[in-house]
Amino acid sequence: MIRVLLADDDGLVRGGMSMIIESADDITVVGEATSGPEAVEMVGRLEPDVVLMDIQMPDGDGIEATRRILERRDCSTRVIVVTTFELDRYVFESLRAGASGYLLKRSRPSELIDGIRIVAAGEALLSPSVTRRLVEEFAGQPAVPEDAEDALEVLTNREREVLTCVARGMSNAEIAEEMYISESTAKTHLKRVLMKLGLRDRVSAVVFAYEAGVVRAGELES
Repeated sequence: MIRVLLADDDGLVRGGMSMIIESADDITVVGEATSGPEAVEMVGRLEPDVVLMDIQMPDGDGIEATRRILERRDCSTRVIVVTTFELDRYVFESLRAGASGYLLKRSRPSELIDGIRIVAAGEALLSPSVTRRLVEEFAGQPAVPEDAEDALEVLTNREREVLTCVARGMSNAEIAEEMYISESTAKTHLKRVLMKLGLRDRVSAVVFAYEAGVVRAGELES
């Protein structure tokens, strides 16, 4: 059973999402938070698998709450941010904070259910190509973190090439074709990249690659 925490200051929104979620046999709502700080506290106490986090809430917005939840090294909870607008700075900042993707408030019930299942399974809800568009539009010129080069040193040349391909928005199949390897080998390389860099999914890999200077906005393909 996938355990979900709802974090939204609008009771009608929480009620609607709860009804949709409880209609699925494999998902249940374990709690509801009305603010960012309350969401952080409830995650620590309830340890849900997935949080549906409204980006803008009183007493600490959803971005800061997402950051506080995911900065705990022992945290296995994943966050999906819920937003009105898809390609905006708030969405980009939530991805930088570690969210595994986003859902629009106008999403269909089936999209909500599928999104929860995807993220609970350890996958990213947002495609790398859309993440790349967010990076290009909102990140500006990156300031490469001092420890970025040290982090990249743990990667083999092949793994670094895979990271670059992911940052360009390529799928596993496209990476395999680009590098003349099998798709399963591409998946294995990517898993090792995520593990070595301590990243959660493809979305966080795109953000890391940009901010570490592996790729820059002008170098990314359309």
